[in-house]
Amino acid sequence: MDELAIEYAGETLLLLADKAIYWPQQHTLLVADLHIGKAASYRALHQPVPRGTTEATLARLDQLLARYACNRLVVLGDFLHARTARAAGTLAALAAWRTRHCELEIVLVRGNHDRHAGDPPAELGITVHEEPWLLGPFALCHEPEPHASHAVLAGHVHPAYVLRGRARQRLRLPCFVIGAQVAVLPAFGEFTGGWNVAPQAGTRMFLTGADRVWPLTQ
Repeated sequence: MDELAIEYAGETLLLLADKAIYWPQQHTLLVADLHIGKAASYRALHQPVPRGTTEATLARLDQLLARYACNRLVVLGDFLHARTARAAGTLAALAAWRTRHCELEIVLVRGNHDRHAGDPPAELGITVHEEPWLLGPFALCHEPEPHASHAVLAGHVHPAYVLRGRARQRLRLPCFVIGAQVAVLPAFGEFTGGWNVAPQAGTRMFLTGADRVWPLTQ
């Protein structure tokens, strides 16, 4: 299945195979760690990295926004990768994408990369908040740290899990990590990497891959 409903903090959330969360009650799509322009930043350092990652990330957002009834998009930190991400081609792609979604409310909760990269260009019409931004029962954050009164939805660590099979087979997949107080989304961006995580007591993990999302069972 390409989506999986869970209950968290009294709300129904849909975990999406494309590494996002849809919150039906709020008509809100949540993503973390887009790192727009990361490839451009690496090319500015003369590193031979792929082109087209920004366009691919934005195309995936297009697909999710077309499929789900979204009034709001929330980015849980790290919208732009760095100041060098503001290459002309990257900004043009962002402007064209925003034009396609001119009625959409977009909120960015600042992450560590946003503080270095600076806020998105004003013409993109993105509202920026420091963490935590409180919405319903959730504290929307970048850093996955507990909040005194709200359940946390966060990003930052780009969680991934390694499945192991016979003959030393390994498959590394992005995952959602849902704890009692803090839930962490996988990185949404095309060019982000991941951090291996292991199951912890009282924590649920949901893997994504091959257009599916499923619970990890031990």
